[in-house]
Amino acid sequence: MANFKRRTWLALGAMVLGGTGIAVAATAAAPDGDSDTITPTALHTMKAETRDDGSAVIPQGGTEPFSLLSMTWSDSTEPLTGTVEVRVRDAESGAWSDWTPLGVENTPGETGGRGATEPLWVGPSDGVEARVTPADGGESEPLPEDLRLDLIDPGTGPDKGKANGKDKEKSNNGKGNGKDENTTSPSPEPTEEPTTEPAPEPTGTTSAPDPEPTAPTEEPTSEPEPEPTEEPSSPGPEPEPTTPTEPSEPTEEPTAPSPEPELTGEPPSPEPTETTEPTEEPTAPEPTAPSEPTDEPTEPAPTPTEDTTDPTTDPDPEPEPEPAPGVATPNVVPRADWGAEEEKIEEAPEYLDRLDAAFVHHTATGNDYTCAESDAVVRSIFAYHVDSLGWNDIGYNFLVDKCGTVYEGRGGGMDKPVRAAHVYGFNGYSTGIAVLGDYNATTTDAAVHQAVAHVSAWKLGHFDVDPTAQVTLNAAGNTGIYETGEEATLHTISGHRDGYATECPGENLYNALPEIRRIAGTFTTQ
Repeated sequence: MANFKRRTWLALGAMVLGGTGIAVAATAAAPDGDSDTITPTALHTMKAETRDDGSAVIPQGGTEPFSLLSMTWSDSTEPLTGTVEVRVRDAESGAWSDWTPLGVENTPGETGGRGATEPLWVGPSDGVEARVTPADGGESEPLPEDLRLDLIDPGTGPDKGKANGKDKEKSNNGKGNGKDENTTSPSPEPTEEPTTEPAPEPTGTTSAPDPEPTAPTEEPTSEPEPEPTEEPSSPGPEPEPTTPTEPSEPTEEPTAPSPEPELTGEPPSPEPTETTEPTEEPTAPEPTAPSEPTDEPTEPAPTPTEDTTDPTTDPDPEPEPEPAPGVATPNVVPRADWGAEEEKIEEAPEYLDRLDAAFVHHTATGNDYTCAESDAVVRSIFAYHVDSLGWNDIGYNFLVDKCGTVYEGRGGGMDKPVRAAHVYGFNGYSTGIAVLGDYNATTTDAAVHQAVAHVSAWKLGHFDVDPTAQVTLNAAGNTGIYETGEEATLHTISGHRDGYATECPGENLYNALPEIRRIAGTFTTQ
């Protein structure tokens, strides 16, 4: 993925509602589908008023419909030290909520976007009020400039036009790990004798192949410092993709029908019949070779945007990883089914050479959502990352709701090692799985553990990584825990906080990781 560039809004129009200070930016076309039942997401912004005492407010008032919000500011290198509180008006009942704080812990992602608090899902709302108080009255730590409240309407996805998911039935009654939909990528062809042992535990150190950027300068429990750019300052030539070996054609026309040769099973008898067997056994595709970096990445200032600090630069496009033996493909809701607006994606996906770890997150968007609304929550997070923060795509590879339904996150292929933006310093080695909600106070249940474990085992299994093992990686940036280039010994299924100074994935979800690793290990022995 390329360095961040200021996005050109794909807008149907913008307007200011008289007396409310609401700037409205509607997105362009809806996803492919029936225009009568699918509406795009929309971003509405409200500029905060600065007071003489150093605080800032957004007076109570009506708004365009929205379901997710966040406070943002122009300079992502400038932290917000203080408190941000909001209250909203329920669109159906007209009742105002209590004051709710927004978390100011931010983690970096793509370079150059706006600074932001954690987003909060509030459900269908049509009114808002906000107040921002600096930590010390604003004397030594004034509030950042261009404070605004970003309100996101999730629109309606390809689910029969049921707005915000309110009328959609619960996906699986809290049981299992997905809907009835299959993934867009078929399950790997099983072998005749599948491997029954887990992949061996890595023993060596995976180090960054290119020089690391200098260490950032700030970030307490939120974001380290300047993150290096996503691509080298002078990118090298695009590597040539390798082509899998094609099976040879039979030398003669068979006189009778014969079974198709197995691509992944045991090779056929070395004595083929004269007319019914091909002369050669097709070979499995070879994994693509890692590309050589050509330059040293630059290092911009710290941002609460998408991390680009990882060692991999431009590997071969569309790699074909080896199938994970013994791990069935999980049920995953593809992007088309939850309503990803592909027309917003400006840059092609970037692929890693391999995956060494999976990092578990929570979205910190709150737990006041029903599983019927999960599609809308995912669309809102997509719009928040792309429209509000200016990222190229949603930051996570997968998302899991509290009922255990798994959603495809960043595009590029669920079975491919797509580089995402979820854990500063280790994005170049890992896949990111985020559970919808905040799990500092709320616990997760067995459906979530099963779903996260299944996806982790499946993804890591493509690269013969044991989900119960440990691996040593080199930090590609100063994460608040590790200095740039420092070796980090991590579980192959780790929490965000294991690599970066953050509360994510919340105390309760983090405490569930040993059980998730245990479950993941059972998938490799099935």
